[in-house]
Parts: sequence; C-alpha cells; structure tokens
Amino acid sequence: MSEAMIEVSKVFTRMPCVRYRVDGPFSGEEFREDLLVPALEKNEKVVVDLEGCLALGSSFLDEAFAGLVRTKKFTKKELERKLQIKFSIQSYVDEAWKFIRSA
Repeated sequence: MSEAMIEVSKVFTRMPCVRYRVDGPFSGEEFREDLLVPALEKNEKVVVDLEGCLALGSSFLDEAFAGLVRTKKFTKKELERKLQIKFSIQSYVDEAWKFIRSA
C-alpha cells in the first residue's frame, strides 16, 4: 500500500491561514491543488501532519479539506478511507473533518 506524508510546516508553511490564492501566499486552495490532490491521486493513503504549524485558520482548513469534496475531486467516503489528519491539538483535526462532512 502506497502512503504519502505531507508535513505542512516543513513543505508548505508554518502559518497556513487564508482561503484562496488571491488572499495571499500559502492558501488552502494552493495547498489543496498543489500538494494534497496530487498526493491523494497517487497514493492509497495520505497523512497530513500539521505539527509545527503556529496558526491554522478556519478558512484554510475549510478550503484545503472540504474543498476536496466541493470541487468533486473526492467523495467523503474516499477521504475517510484515504486521508489522515494529524495534529496534537485535536480540535483542529475535528474541525477539518467537520468541514469535510458538511461539504
């Protein structure tokens, strides 16, 4: 089984806060399109590790994760099977999954 790990603070930014590319650098849209979708398309499992991030904006989490469903790239069931989100502050993980499930 192929598995990919995306360590957000190391390969993207320690401050992922905004929703769209037009809002500024390191947006949820940029993360989703440039890193997350390609990883999900190529691997059976993708672990998104948010450790080391100093701030996580709700707009970033919504666009990065729920955007996968809204753009019709993946279904909620596919994401439940393929995606794991890790962070020591569980409320951020819960929020990301809440966004996915309500997309």
